[in-house]
Amino acid sequence: MDSGMVVLYPSPGIGHLVSMVELGKLIHIHHPSLSVTIIITPAPFETGSTDKYIKTVSFTNPSITFHHLPAAVIPPDFSSDFIDLAFGIPEFNNPIVHDTLVTFSRKSTIKAVVLDFFSNAAFQISTGLKIPTYYFYTSGASGLCAFLYLATIDKTTSDSFKDLNISFDIPGVPPVHSSDMPTSWSDRETNSYKKFIDTANNMAKSSGLVVNTFAGLEERAVDALREGKCVVEGPTPPVYFIGPLIAEGNHGDLKEDECLIWLNSQPSKSVVFLCFGSQGLLKKEQLREMAIGLEKSKQRFLWVVRDPPPDASNSGGEKLSLDDILPDGFLGRIMDKGLVVRNWAPQPAILSHESVGGFVSHCGWNSVLEAVVAGVPLVAWPLYAEQKMNRVYLVEEIKIALAVNMSMDDFVTAESIEKTVRELMQGEEGAMVRERIKEMSGRGKAAVEDGGASKVEFSKLIRSWTDL
Repeated sequence: MDSGMVVLYPSPGIGHLVSMVELGKLIHIHHPSLSVTIIITPAPFETGSTDKYIKTVSFTNPSITFHHLPAAVIPPDFSSDFIDLAFGIPEFNNPIVHDTLVTFSRKSTIKAVVLDFFSNAAFQISTGLKIPTYYFYTSGASGLCAFLYLATIDKTTSDSFKDLNISFDIPGVPPVHSSDMPTSWSDRETNSYKKFIDTANNMAKSSGLVVNTFAGLEERAVDALREGKCVVEGPTPPVYFIGPLIAEGNHGDLKEDECLIWLNSQPSKSVVFLCFGSQGLLKKEQLREMAIGLEKSKQRFLWVVRDPPPDASNSGGEKLSLDDILPDGFLGRIMDKGLVVRNWAPQPAILSHESVGGFVSHCGWNSVLEAVVAGVPLVAWPLYAEQKMNRVYLVEEIKIALAVNMSMDDFVTAESIEKTVRELMQGEEGAMVRERIKEMSGRGKAAVEDGGASKVEFSKLIRSWTDL
């Protein structure tokens, strides 16, 4: 018997969409009578390999419905900034989202609408239709503490973060310096900053917040959220910690994958894996510096090199070979120690491989959770979005990562790479984070077992829908 519908409204970028779809799969597995519909939005920016992922999920989970919206009509003078577009497209889509929800409600009772924070514009639509509205925060509890507390910081400061040189005392997390706040929060006069403030306020007024983390990973942040410390004016809605929620493996048969074949021949826990996500682009100068540092570290490594953005020497954006990008003779010199692959590798399978002992990461939350589940310690090298804040949490609070030293313009020298990679794999600090992440891995696996903390939280979330 149909017990109602849950509508999920993710942001189209792969880092946001995948975990929201995994939430949909979890709902279907544990409460199949609750139908799941996921609203998919075309985007005028790079979203990663979402089309292939959605097709795979549709094929393997035919009971989950993907409802594709038409492309939004974007005014020609609208900002091309990624954050502005991510918040703006749902605004342009609001009329059709309204009609869509009305149509859905004629066929089934909508028990909840679950929004990504970038889908915040739909809050006024779903609440106006008297539908319980939740937010799924695809990063961790520590990040949610900062997000919610941003509304308080906004009221208690008058300067933009970019003009400050202070650390903020945010409940549940270590002090966060103004320079480690997301770039999109740096100027309070920008449209993106105002959208984040509006979203934080709406999240505090929602029916509940769902977070992709587990209580044992971020204990102090979880406590701060549960105790309502991050929303100063008014109550905090119920918060559900249901992670780690990550995509299950990779698509297709990986028996012949070059990376895994190479890893099979490497000693246990000897290889450093370097990968910066689907959106993580590094300039050619930085890639060359990485190569020098990796070679000097004398550690075994598996490195995913994405095509660098065009520069003065390649203004036409021609596809460069690895020899064009990396130092002369590098590939030949590291043949017995390293493997370099272009653009993509099966990250979850690599992290879970016995030979991998370290992970140099951009600190995107999905990658962090994959490393935690696999028990692989990190080198934190943030690139964009909330990743500098994540570095603070991972290094200082959760203690599962070492940080590379970065210059004021975020450049990382070969010396810093060499030192940090070697320390992770062989040093005393590295030994501590290796032990710590083993403990976190065990906690994460226990959290999603029957009776585990995240399983219990998820059951509470489902009951909040089905008991309505």
